[in-house]
Amino acid sequence: MDKSLIYNNLTTKTLARKIEVYDTIDSTQTELKRRNEVCDGLLIIAESQTNGSGTHGRKWYTETKNKNIAMSFVLIPNDNIAKFDTLTILIAKCIVKAFKSIYNIELKIKHPNDIVYNKKKIGGILTQTSLKGEIVSEIFVGIGINVLQEDFNDEIKDIASSIYNEFNIKCNREKIIAEFFNIFEPEYIKLMEGTYE
Repeated sequence: MDKSLIYNNLTTKTLARKIEVYDTIDSTQTELKRRNEVCDGLLIIAESQTNGSGTHGRKWYTETKNKNIAMSFVLIPNDNIAKFDTLTILIAKCIVKAFKSIYNIELKIKHPNDIVYNKKKIGGILTQTSLKGEIVSEIFVGIGINVLQEDFNDEIKDIASSIYNEFNIKCNREKIIAEFFNIFEPEYIKLMEGTYE
């Protein structure tokens, strides 16, 4: 993963302006939450995860290096929890738009946090919040997308797929990450301002 290529394609003001890339880590989501202090928009990317986090306590598989997107970033909104009911589906829509924008690929959303195609899971989103009463101090967003992976283990091979397997396109992961944040940041600002529809 070449983070300079992400930076070169970014138009954001805050999000993903600080990026850390790990070759192997237990979980990008866990690593973010381990930090005593994080800056708004910090992005952590891993080439491989040994214990990736999915929804409902499930595991997210990222064993094959240099093939997929496994990343987590933090938002520090300090705002009422009611504002963020639609955050996960907003993130999903922005992922879909990023692939449409660069590769003209039409992915689908399985509400609220799965990216699918041909009824197979291509990606997933995990949002976890830190609360102080009704105020959200931090939101940890984990995103996993199967991009170039061709083979899946027996446990998930019937329900999971990748962009490459479905479309025969070798997507540039760095450009997808940058495009996602370019699309997401202005929509997130609208969400914070109460103007997102």
